[in-house]
Amino acid sequence: MQPLTRQSAQPPAPSACLNCGQRFDDPRPRYCPACGQETNVKPPRIGEFIQQFGGAYFSTEGALWRTLALLLLKPGELTRQYLAGRRRHYVLPLRLYITISLVAMLLVRLVAATDLVVEVPEGAAAKAPIRLSSKLGVGEVGIKDGAFYCNDLPAWFCQRVKKRIDIDAKALVAETERFRDRFLGNLGGAMFLLLPTFALWLKLAYFNRRMRYTEHLVFALHVHAFWFLVVGLLATGPDVIALAALVAVPVYSALAARRVYGGRWSITLLRGAAVMSAYGMTLALSLVIVGLWTLLF
Repeated sequence: MQPLTRQSAQPPAPSACLNCGQRFDDPRPRYCPACGQETNVKPPRIGEFIQQFGGAYFSTEGALWRTLALLLLKPGELTRQYLAGRRRHYVLPLRLYITISLVAMLLVRLVAATDLVVEVPEGAAAKAPIRLSSKLGVGEVGIKDGAFYCNDLPAWFCQRVKKRIDIDAKALVAETERFRDRFLGNLGGAMFLLLPTFALWLKLAYFNRRMRYTEHLVFALHVHAFWFLVVGLLATGPDVIALAALVAVPVYSALAARRVYGGRWSITLLRGAAVMSAYGMTLALSLVIVGLWTLLF
């Protein structure tokens, strides 16, 4: 049997579109006249993958840079452009939010620590006394001088936690690391579910605008994308930049709401305060639920 050579291994050019089945005229066009797919489809090389990825997302003309510039420099304008129907040159809201949030959560996983405090003495034996403490809302659990304690929390919850942390020093440190990773993973999923709640509060606050819920959801996606950029700066940036980013959050949110919804500044600030108060309570409750779920399951 003849071995396959490089030339004979390549399949012949198709006479019809591999995507929609449209037959090609002679000479064969470069793109399918029915669906627009390239007619000369072949397995891409690594270099082509890199070129396509870089050209689409990281070139100076790419949609990502154009979207980020508008998101950062003109609060609310990206939402206005989307609602006005100008969408082709920008990253879609959901894709933008998912991309930025995933990168931000990855950075937090790499550098952030939990509120758990674990102290293991040098050269400690497997059952040496250690100290651990964690605040859970109004209560607190931990280990002090080798004894477990659980204050201001339900008895069933205390028993469940005791089974999870009544382990040796080395295993406890490993369990703490696993808790951090599980908590951040669950938090990312919870934030994705919380975002529609923020849009609902916006819908209630701006009910007189007669806007659809999905229009508020677009604004929520863009604002949360900016907030996750701030989270990334808080996790990795110098203290001065992180502080400036934190201060910028309410300013940016107010400017964005003013540009998208209009109205007087006084009414915008009152509505913003009401939305953020309601969302803050929802977020706090969600954090407690995520913490309990991570700790118990």
